[in-house]
Amino acid sequence: MDLNIRDRKALVTGASSGIGLETARQLLAEGAVVVMTGPEPDELKAAVDELAEFKERIYAHDADIADDESVDELAASVAADVGDLDILVNVAGIHGAGGLFHEISQEGWDRTIDVDLMGPVRVTRAFLPGLRRGGWGRIVFVSSEDAVQPYDDELPYCAAKAGMLSLAKGLSRTYASEGLLVNTVSPAFIATPMTDEMMNERAQQKGTSFDEAIASFLREERPFMELGRRGRPEEVAKVIAFLCSDAASFVNGSNYRVDAGSVATI
Repeated sequence: MDLNIRDRKALVTGASSGIGLETARQLLAEGAVVVMTGPEPDELKAAVDELAEFKERIYAHDADIADDESVDELAASVAADVGDLDILVNVAGIHGAGGLFHEISQEGWDRTIDVDLMGPVRVTRAFLPGLRRGGWGRIVFVSSEDAVQPYDDELPYCAAKAGMLSLAKGLSRTYASEGLLVNTVSPAFIATPMTDEMMNERAQQKGTSFDEAIASFLREERPFMELGRRGRPEEVAKVIAFLCSDAASFVNGSNYRVDAGSVATI
């Protein structure tokens, strides 16, 4: 499918791995110019190397979305490389502090909110002027199923992702008349480094293999995921790419759930 985004200029945060890397791949395959960013230079370089077939249309800058100065430096670098953006995809995030509410410190709350909610706020604020100038633009926030069906042992993450839904909805109303469309994508249990880490911890706690940790998690914690498996990053990235395109010209303020048919548990 031709998404009609050839030569459009995109920034993907969290592009070093997982959903971010696959989103960069999808946009590049559609002919876009993509700036990839992530916090670790070595991981970012490895991701760029993996996409070597598109190297003439890739720019990469490491940045920490939890740091104002780092985001400002990223904005300056992107402006020098490609000028104003047409597309911004906010993928970067962390699982953050876990445990029951009474077990989580203020530091844990602050760090999780600072990365998972205020990080996208910083990035969007930095690039919004350019996105507004073009008369055509797309912003996609990667939220989570957790935003609408929170789990009691990861409430900081859930709260941050819920805030992201509200942020995106508000932005979608503010800037639609300028041609800037804003949407969210909410995945559930995708095979990414973040969920790999979660499953490795589960395997250690239960004394099982990694694969059995995944299987038991699906049985015990996510039985409502009707397909009975982890999603693949590319399955999310293809939805994101659609929302970045001309094909989504009448989609604004929506939340696309990529979650194997999950139903609310509360």
